[in-house]
Amino acid sequence: MRRLMFLLPVGLFLALARIFAFSLRPGHDPHVLPSAMIDREAPVFDLPTLTGTGRLGRETLKGQPVVVNFFASWCVPCRIEHPILMRLAQRDHIQLYGIAYKDKVEDSAKLLNQFGDPYRGVGVDRDGRTGLDFGVYGVPETYVIDTNGRIRKRFVGPLTAETADKELLPLLRKLGGS
Repeated sequence: MRRLMFLLPVGLFLALARIFAFSLRPGHDPHVLPSAMIDREAPVFDLPTLTGTGRLGRETLKGQPVVVNFFASWCVPCRIEHPILMRLAQRDHIQLYGIAYKDKVEDSAKLLNQFGDPYRGVGVDRDGRTGLDFGVYGVPETYVIDTNGRIRKRFVGPLTAETADKELLPLLRKLGGS
């Protein structure tokens, strides 16, 4: 019994040391969340648009590299990344589509009216099903989809100017867009 009392803290310490060593290994980025969707075809979806006219679906996105941004009016980080999205849509001429995730139509419309609308179209994912199919952990999340409808990159959290310039734009150029 004494031996067990001695070994228990030692075993716990070794287990924690192993977890920390794994997390601190060279080249490990704790901000990167793996996605099973990378290099797979984007999920089938068909959403009503924010304007109420037409639909936004996977077929809409095929034929050119596009960026799909999941956002919500209640999301503070979404508001932080909004100026980056406006720049990408205006200056860099990105094919940018939005999906209002678990948000009220009127709240999403108010956000875009207030801060500007960078999107070529906005689908309304009221119940979050499309987000779930994409593997969205939370908003904002941004996906790059190639000309064949395959997901090539996922950005978790708000896009920054640095991320846009060093990762997003070069990827789009490589895929034949922008």
